[in-house]
Amino acid sequence: MKSLKKLIIIFLCTLSIGVIFEREAFGFGKDLRINGRCAIAIDKETGQVLFEQNGYEIVEMASTTKILTALVSIENAELDQKFVVSKNASSCRGSKVGYKAGEEITVKELLYGLMYKSGNDAAITLAEGIGGSVEEFARIMNHYSSSLGLIDSHFQTPHGLDKEDHYSSAYDLAILASKAMDYPMFREIVGTKSITKDKSGFTRDYNNINKILWQIEGANGVKTGYTGKAGKCLVTSVNRNGRDIIIVVLNCPGRWKETQKIYENVKDKCPVKKEKETTSKLLGEEVAFAYNPGNRSEKIEVSNKNLELDGGETLLAYKVINSNRSLNDCNSEKEAILDEEDIIKFLY
Repeated sequence: MKSLKKLIIIFLCTLSIGVIFEREAFGFGKDLRINGRCAIAIDKETGQVLFEQNGYEIVEMASTTKILTALVSIENAELDQKFVVSKNASSCRGSKVGYKAGEEITVKELLYGLMYKSGNDAAITLAEGIGGSVEEFARIMNHYSSSLGLIDSHFQTPHGLDKEDHYSSAYDLAILASKAMDYPMFREIVGTKSITKDKSGFTRDYNNINKILWQIEGANGVKTGYTGKAGKCLVTSVNRNGRDIIIVVLNCPGRWKETQKIYENVKDKCPVKKEKETTSKLLGEEVAFAYNPGNRSEKIEVSNKNLELDGGETLLAYKVINSNRSLNDCNSEKEAILDEEDIIKFLY
């Protein structure tokens, strides 16, 4: 029996040393500590952990909850669909847009109110409009989060105010944000700083309260959060060299500064997306593209679409360059036909 115990102790010690070695080999846990309870940084594309500090601890996460609320709403409602603001929504506590009971607001505008202003009234209106009640919407949230593999998370509300059975981890939130950033509508909302009612057709103007968009070059999201128990929280996305780095800090008093510190530490650990060029005969293949009509020498952006090359290889079309076709009458997001001479730049 004593021999067995001795073997177990030796095994556990060996395992611990291996974990420490692995953490130091990747450069996290050794050369950086932040002033916050939990933090993590991952490469969105590969999921590789670039930095971690209590990243798997289960804690409160405040309004970063709204990342999931937005994702479920985008998945389950039409953007031009209108929901009526209830008294329950208009009288909620915490941060609010200021919607009045009885107002009819489109889902798209509610999403801006949710992510720009961290509106709890927007969160409840979306929950009631989609789920019929906050409780039923929470059930949808949990079902969706389980499908993403968020095993350390549970949701009771669409807004994130403190509840006993409402929790997550920095790692789960990083995975959630990675998924959300795959949605063009979500990226558009969290990556912009303001939108006017005149331009959008909304009922009011909106300004983004996420300061990180001004503080880190390439920052393109995502969400702030704060409650008494959760402390100051921040989920951030920064695009560098064509790749998004997702950073999460929870219960972090200096969330802006600490996020910048993490980013500076990990930004060069994220591999650069490689490119290659090939000439392809894609005559007659339709692709959606956009370009700047004020500068016709600029590269033409191509939508994410799989195109088959000669030889049967399928790659993701990224840019069309050196096009011979006339652009005089082209507008953004028009359909175009590739010529045989067009050079397609692919990512792999």
